[in-house]
Amino acid sequence: MDERLEANRANWDERTAVHLASRFYDVEGWLRDCRGPRPYELEALGEVSGLRLLHLQCHIGLDTLAWARAGARVTGLDFSPAAIDAARDLARRSGLCDRAEFVCADVYEAANALGHATFDVVYVSLGALCWLPDVDRWAEQVGALVAPGGRFYLHDGHPFADALADDGLVVENDYFEEAEPYVDDSEDTYTDSERPLVNRRNYSWNHGIGETVTALIRHGLRLEWVVEHDWTSWRRYSFLVEEERHRWTTPAGMPRIPMSLSLLASRPMDGR
Repeated sequence: MDERLEANRANWDERTAVHLASRFYDVEGWLRDCRGPRPYELEALGEVSGLRLLHLQCHIGLDTLAWARAGARVTGLDFSPAAIDAARDLARRSGLCDRAEFVCADVYEAANALGHATFDVVYVSLGALCWLPDVDRWAEQVGALVAPGGRFYLHDGHPFADALADDGLVVENDYFEEAEPYVDDSEDTYTDSERPLVNRRNYSWNHGIGETVTALIRHGLRLEWVVEHDWTSWRRYSFLVEEERHRWTTPAGMPRIPMSLSLLASRPMDGR
């Protein structure tokens, strides 16, 4: 594995324990309240009962298991052994083991790791693409994993927002992929925590909307729609306000900017 991705994996292995204990993920509340998919995800994908759903870069598996609660037969894949162990434990604790499987593998090797199986829905949730240096290699895997007649759904950070500094006022990072990665040595993560990370260094890359959409089309998917949102699921900038749980946006009277986007694509039944 690329040494930069190895550094990312060590960073995410350490983040796992922090995230399990965080208010952001609220694992005990998630277990207690039997939370399912988010309303906007259900609106995008509709009824999933009985469908085969694959969640790429699933981390600790809460979003994966939410789809199991909605009736899907789910598989989660992530490169972090610590995260996959946590996801399997959460499947057991939530009583969803019979509808959930978790696989530890690099997303760039997903098709091989899954025995070239295909799925009715391939799903990617917020904060995934920025950890990958090459969006075309990722799209190649997505294209290989969506079954004929199946769908691909993505909700991720907006590349415009990721090009801005943390205060959101100046351009700090490249918008396009063909650039050196952003190197982060901060001791914290995007969740609440009082424990500093030891494996601090991580690398991230931006991918323009055109790059991402074109890569998916190149690998056999048909774009259905793209929606840009003026909110994101975490406090991307210090001046954002939380209008509801995990929905951060600009204060009233301030110009709106795109902070996340949703995308739905499909694979035609004839594969063309």
